[in-house]
Amino acid sequence: MGLLLLLLTVAAPQALGAICAGTTIERDAWVQRSIDLLIRRARAAYEDEKAERAYGRTLGGISNTLKRCKLTDDASFLARYPEFVEYIRVLSLDQQPGHELGFEVTDREYFQKTQAFISIPDFLLTPELLKAVRHYETLPQAKAILRSINATKPADEQLLFFSYESRHLGTPDNDNSYRRLLVLVPGNPQKNIPEKWVQFGIPDPHKRAAIRNLSVVAVALDQKHTTDSYFKDYFRTYRRDGSVMIKGRWELGEGDDNCVTCHKSGVLPIFPVDGSVSEDEKWIVEEVNKRFLTYGAPRFGGYLDASKFGPGLGSAKVTAHGPHPAQSSANCATCHQPNNLGWLNWPMDSVLISSFVEGGRMPLGVDLKDRERSALYVRLIDDYFSIDQKHPGVLKAWLLGLNR
Repeated sequence: MGLLLLLLTVAAPQALGAICAGTTIERDAWVQRSIDLLIRRARAAYEDEKAERAYGRTLGGISNTLKRCKLTDDASFLARYPEFVEYIRVLSLDQQPGHELGFEVTDREYFQKTQAFISIPDFLLTPELLKAVRHYETLPQAKAILRSINATKPADEQLLFFSYESRHLGTPDNDNSYRRLLVLVPGNPQKNIPEKWVQFGIPDPHKRAAIRNLSVVAVALDQKHTTDSYFKDYFRTYRRDGSVMIKGRWELGEGDDNCVTCHKSGVLPIFPVDGSVSEDEKWIVEEVNKRFLTYGAPRFGGYLDASKFGPGLGSAKVTAHGPHPAQSSANCATCHQPNNLGWLNWPMDSVLISSFVEGGRMPLGVDLKDRERSALYVRLIDDYFSIDQKHPGVLKAWLLGLNR
């Protein structure tokens, strides 16, 4: 009977009712097989979004078995696999109804409780500005309006703004839309006023189709220099009478995305496509990126503990095949760790990661040839997702508790 149970766990780790009455050895075998299968499916989903459904089924199967077999209430099992149990729980949050954002609370509750942070300042919602940001050709008018707003503000409250083309991701309403107008609205920690990164999606030149997205990432800094980030996507609806309605993407019933998949550091630094920023605005890009570096370790207002996703790419403690190219002079985990910019861990976006590494933006200050960057990227991904039994990768080693 024991052999039959073990064979069942090896063959179908997502079906796993058999382990409910299993021995410690059988449960260990189930955990090992479940971790291997989950990581294989996660890597497939990282590399191709078409594999996300199979990944979701595997994650759901493991989560359901943990609950059905009451392993989350088993003290001895929890003592052996605390990282695995909590990882599956947190990773499964966005599979629950009403939890598309991936937070501990429902999306409705999150948006209600964070409204003071994620609201758009009224001066960015005037009819004149909303009309001017509708087309690429009228961006100069939009910037003139923003300059007129600055003329009414003291120096420390003036907006920082520039337009650019993103290297990374399209807008939520159009995967092929990369142009943006970013407006950074300064905050004031002494007055508990958050800093807001407000970003308008902008159509390509000569394109008449409207881009609807308008997003906010709010950064709340306190006087102890801790940082909490909050997120919301809005959509613009253009009416026939020329007016523009602004409403949350979620409130419109158009779904939402898991925020932390991309926003590991809360705010993302801006690395525009070369030539997409005008000469007179390049200093502003540098200024907002300097502002980003002052924010400190990312937190998410108590709605998610990102440390439960484990160590990330380039973690020095576990690498499957020895040092990375250029590791002697650069290591992702030097900056991307909990007390700095946050781990780069699963779930994560492959377009974002590859564009930073292979596109030459990371590691900072390291001069690598294109082929060296490609090799570095491949090694980082291999080391993270490796399920080799003798040389487990970053994720598997952590889930098995080998880093304790």
